[in-house]
Amino acid sequence: MLADALRLAMRRGAGPFRSAAQLGVEPRAYQLVPLLMALKLEVKRLLIADDVGIGKTIEAGMILREMFDRGQIDRFAVICPPHLVPQWREELATKFDLDAVEVTASNARALERGLPASQSLFEAYPYTIVSLDYIKADNRRDEFARACPSLVIVDEAHSCVGGEKGKHQRYELLQRLAADEERHMLFLTATPHSGDEDAYDRLLGLLHPDFAFGPEGGDRNARERYAYRLQQHFVQRRRADVEEDEWKAGKAFPKHLEDERTYTLTGPWAEFQEDVLDYCVGVTKSAGENAQRRRMAFWSTLALMRCIGSSPAAAHRALSNRLAGFGEEKENQAAVFDEEDGLLSDNDVEPGTAIDGDERRELEALIEAASNLAVKFGQDPKYKTLLSTLNELIEQESASPIVFCRYIETAKAVGAALSRQFKGHKVEVITGELTQEDRRARIEAMDPDQPRILVATDCLSEGINLQSLFDAVIHYDLSWNPTRHQQREGRVNRFGQASPSVWTVMMYGDNSMIDGAVLEVITRKADAIRKATGVTVPIPEDSTSVSAALMKAMILRSEGARAQGVLDLFGTTDNVERHWRDAEENARKSRARYAQGTMKPAEVIPEWQAMRALQGGQEEVERFTRRALQRVGQNLARSATPTVVFNQLPEAMFEKLQSRNLTGSRRISFLDVSVVRTFGTTRGVDQRSV
Repeated sequence: MLADALRLAMRRGAGPFRSAAQLGVEPRAYQLVPLLMALKLEVKRLLIADDVGIGKTIEAGMILREMFDRGQIDRFAVICPPHLVPQWREELATKFDLDAVEVTASNARALERGLPASQSLFEAYPYTIVSLDYIKADNRRDEFARACPSLVIVDEAHSCVGGEKGKHQRYELLQRLAADEERHMLFLTATPHSGDEDAYDRLLGLLHPDFAFGPEGGDRNARERYAYRLQQHFVQRRRADVEEDEWKAGKAFPKHLEDERTYTLTGPWAEFQEDVLDYCVGVTKSAGENAQRRRMAFWSTLALMRCIGSSPAAAHRALSNRLAGFGEEKENQAAVFDEEDGLLSDNDVEPGTAIDGDERRELEALIEAASNLAVKFGQDPKYKTLLSTLNELIEQESASPIVFCRYIETAKAVGAALSRQFKGHKVEVITGELTQEDRRARIEAMDPDQPRILVATDCLSEGINLQSLFDAVIHYDLSWNPTRHQQREGRVNRFGQASPSVWTVMMYGDNSMIDGAVLEVITRKADAIRKATGVTVPIPEDSTSVSAALMKAMILRSEGARAQGVLDLFGTTDNVERHWRDAEENARKSRARYAQGTMKPAEVIPEWQAMRALQGGQEEVERFTRRALQRVGQNLARSATPTVVFNQLPEAMFEKLQSRNLTGSRRISFLDVSVVRTFGTTRGVDQRSV
């Protein structure tokens, strides 16, 4: 035991990386690539654009920890969307032994309390994780730029370089920070190229101004020189790239199994959808020739159709909102339009819009129909298909599934029905009605040893890693943005998933004009591009053309002659096809020119093997931990989450643990903040030594 302790304690300073003793995760060989690239650069400027779930946070954290242990930095800041702030704090603390302070709009005033007027909180707190919502104000951007540390990590970097006002403000800040040629900056994103060439150029320009406008001159030599230079700063890998045998990734990722389940709308459910489509066509016709009114009619009826396709409960809420004249005109536009993803809002609130008197009677009849169907939710063909799918996954695959819904009312209805059906399971429902703290608390309260089902809206599709609790995703509602499916699946299909396989199931109605239109206009085309290029592309930016194509597809799929005389309202939809072709071509070019090619496995594997040989592996860690605990009368219990139940510890050890707030009821999980350090992994779960 003493020999093991000495070997583990001597890891600091041993091997090729000084940070080895501080890592709370055993990195895979491919995850060392960004670190090795950074060590070759005097000023670390990297764009890490790996796929969702490959481990961008770990890759950036290793660079941060190594620079810190080499004495190259003494302060850092992470800038990220607000919902990712707690995730970053937890990752830095548990995997890299760095305790950073969260700086958000809700707690900044408390952090500033007691500080001298001349001192910025960014000077008082050397390690910070800063919310983009907090930093967007002009005076705060100025303060941060003045007191900014020498290393800045920008997560979801693509959200800071668009043309809209909010993104423009963020870009101005990053541009000011990047102007300091000595500042180290790491940019993380799974979607560096969203189809907006200008935004892509701005993102590359943050690495170096020379990258902003592509190669100078159009000859082949100029393009090759440009690509070679950019490859020193740009790493982009698909999952297939790092699963190749030469990377020795082993079982870094679970096997991804996909399925589609269809349902058929019958009886009152089919009639209701037809009636709502008739209503939407009428609204579209009444828009006349006024371009602004026509555009609003497109968007508002599409948003309504989206709710109808989700569930009777969501339809009832959306129709009621419309009848009530949901908000003022600006609020309506905010609820219907989405400046962030170019199509429709990704919040989970059912939209509405103002109406005139002629619509009231028709709306009241639709609301009554929706209410009657909501009462009979257990007979809904869509829900019944979900039920049979869950039974198969749970009984045959022993899966712990997440059911993703589009709207709050749908999630509530599904959660309530599943709670009655699966009485032996813990069924949790999480929606945007909960604060981020409450969402995280509910997740953490789930027992990994109890059968469980999570029903969630897209408020959980980013920022919370769920691979330790769940291993299947069901898309109860089709997302109208293909990247959203990838984000949902990325919660469980990612590095660190202990299950050997994960399932994703996409549900849709085979006779639903809504699902059929989405599949035809968006989902199938995006899936074809992903299979051809390995990259998931977002929807085309010309959202008006997309909405027109969706409505046209719905009308053409519906029965009767109602389609005649209204299709001319939508004009040509050729723009959509052209945008998809452009998106595929851009994805191919990006992969061919800028995918990481400067670091080969033959260069990285020896460094990785040397690090593992000097550090000791999980066998040494588990042996030392088990023997050390046995010496103080404790046992390490085998379970889904390895835990120790402390009976009576030596006083000094108990006081040490108590000072870290780890003892509580004297039950400590090895997934919590470490007793001391993490040295390896067993079954994908961190093991920590005492």
